Amino acid sequence: MKWGLRLFAIAYLTLLVAWPVALVVRNTFSSGFGVVAQTLSSPQVTSALRLTAIVAGIAVVINLVFGVGISLLLVRYRFPGRRILSLLVDLPMSVSPVVVGLALTLVYAKDAALGGALFHAGYRIIFATPGMVLATVFVSLPLMIRELVPVLQEIGDDQEQAANSLGASGWQAFWRITLPGIKWAVVYGVVLSLARSLGEFGAVKVVSGNVSQLTQTATLAVEETYQNFDQQTAYTVALLLTLATVISIIVVSILRPKETAK
Repeated sequence: MKWGLRLFAIAYLTLLVAWPVALVVRNTFSSGFGVVAQTLSSPQVTSALRLTAIVAGIAVVINLVFGVGISLLLVRYRFPGRRILSLLVDLPMSVSPVVVGLALTLVYAKDAALGGALFHAGYRIIFATPGMVLATVFVSLPLMIRELVPVLQEIGDDQEQAANSLGASGWQAFWRITLPGIKWAVVYGVVLSLARSLGEFGAVKVVSGNVSQLTQTATLAVEETYQNFDQQTAYTVALLLTLATVISIIVVSILRPKETAK
């Protein structure tokens, strides 16, 4: 039974993950390293990678701040509407990213009430970087919160209450007691949020406009170049996105057991 389950898991991961990724690697380097280097230096690719890094970086920082805050609110406090807030946190996981992009467009487009006010104040949201950041945060924030909530529930608040009774401020209790207890959950949440942000496609495509070298992220560049039969560029950018995610997860997986063993 044990070996059967192992073979089943290996077959599943091979067919759905390892084999497709291996084919992307093979097709990327089928014409040699020189072609890959030339592809990476094209203005379209460099612009898409730069914009992806900016959007993902800002989204991860926002997810970190709001993810920790919302998780503490859900676990440490009891208030009317807490269940509804918890359900809303999971909403982005069950809604299509395309629907998310469309909803954001209805709110923040320049012909909408809020979006129009922001546009006339000099802040363009849709078809610009802020809209892409909003879409990315919307779909990736639950990953951070769902990593933190179980850990906060497990460690409890006894030590925090003891610190408060001894005169520690809320910030001191968080920095010296809560944060050390949830640090690996925070790291995993950041990694998962980063991976999701780098690979987001549907919501970003709706709100970005997908203009090459202006509002085109790496995933959008992969789609456009593949449809235009520029498969070398599509495979190269796809491989870079995959490597960034895999390396992040591997680094955290290597570091975490060492820290736990201390």
